[in-house]
Amino acid sequence: MIEFIGNTELWIPAHKEKIMTHRERALSILNFQSVDQMPVVHFGFWPETVQKWAAEGHVRPELAKDFYYRTEEEAEVGGLLGFDFGWAHMLKVNTRLFPPFEEKVVRNLPDGSYHIQNQDGVILLGRPDAGSIPSEIEHLLKDRSSWETHYRHRLKWSDDRVDKPELVAMAANRPDTPFGLFCGSLYGVVRDILGLEGSCYLQVDDEPLFDEIIDTVADLCYQNVDYQLKTGVHFDYAHFWEDICYKNGPLISPAVFAKKISPHYRRITDLLHANGIDIISLDCDGKIDALLPIWLENGVNTMFPIEVGTWKASIGPWRELYGRKVLGVGGVNKTIFSRDRAAVDAEIERLKALVDLGGYIPCPDHRIPPDARWELVQYYCDTVRRSFF
Repeated sequence: MIEFIGNTELWIPAHKEKIMTHRERALSILNFQSVDQMPVVHFGFWPETVQKWAAEGHVRPELAKDFYYRTEEEAEVGGLLGFDFGWAHMLKVNTRLFPPFEEKVVRNLPDGSYHIQNQDGVILLGRPDAGSIPSEIEHLLKDRSSWETHYRHRLKWSDDRVDKPELVAMAANRPDTPFGLFCGSLYGVVRDILGLEGSCYLQVDDEPLFDEIIDTVADLCYQNVDYQLKTGVHFDYAHFWEDICYKNGPLISPAVFAKKISPHYRRITDLLHANGIDIISLDCDGKIDALLPIWLENGVNTMFPIEVGTWKASIGPWRELYGRKVLGVGGVNKTIFSRDRAAVDAEIERLKALVDLGGYIPCPDHRIPPDARWELVQYYCDTVRRSFF
């Protein structure tokens, strides 16, 4: 049986009397408690995906224009498809460079490509209509002089990084949806502004500077978390972003990560725990296995998006190694949305044993890509809602 409360669709099994909200379902699952129904959760959509669906008439054209990962727009698209909410309902506080560098083309090339400076001061190779991650050409941050001239002052905390009215409004706007506290990134931002090669070389060429950059970014993140907690807004979980792994493993030595980064995780997660926040999730694509125990030892317990990829990431093997210390949101192979119903059915069947472990919520393992078929995503949502519990 399905009932509606306001604009919210709630599934009520015949043997249940109490209606659970999506928020109650998600938090109960991640605390190994029983629920009436699995929430149907998404990780958002590529702008090109929404543009394609608008051209097909599935979403209003105004929604697709300048669509770029905004919570309310993604909630509208997700609702039309049948999702309950996205695992990103939080205010994205600016914990990067502030003010950012001006985005501008610095060189045009004969073949139509160009070099563009991004907001991190990195020079990228741009190509017309390119949809993939651009190549990095040059990094402004190379040494102490460039750090002190261009970067250090841009990584200092100030209250105007947070839009407090928007924070309060977002928390109150959808009270049946889990609301997260965005913690920032302790190494992902460092890797972005230095580049992979630059970050590796700096550890050896100027270790004190490398440490200072990490400490500065981490202090910015700590002060962000402390500020948000003091607003009085209620948060259901906390969330870090990193993206510091690829298909073969981490983009930083686990030993270096444990020595230089983990103490900052512990400082922030201790603050979160002291304020009653015990679900602490982390967004890192790629094969995270080598960093996973470091995160768990330092207070991060919920892995997201558990990217299936070519290495078949899954919460199953992690649960065997670490038990109930590790929770998860994600792990649904997003490529099924370009196939057929049989592929969707097979993926959901694969997930049943993982859901039975508890502490795990299925979710597409990245933003839904442009080759996704609208009707298949709808079918996935309907099938998830029917298949669990």
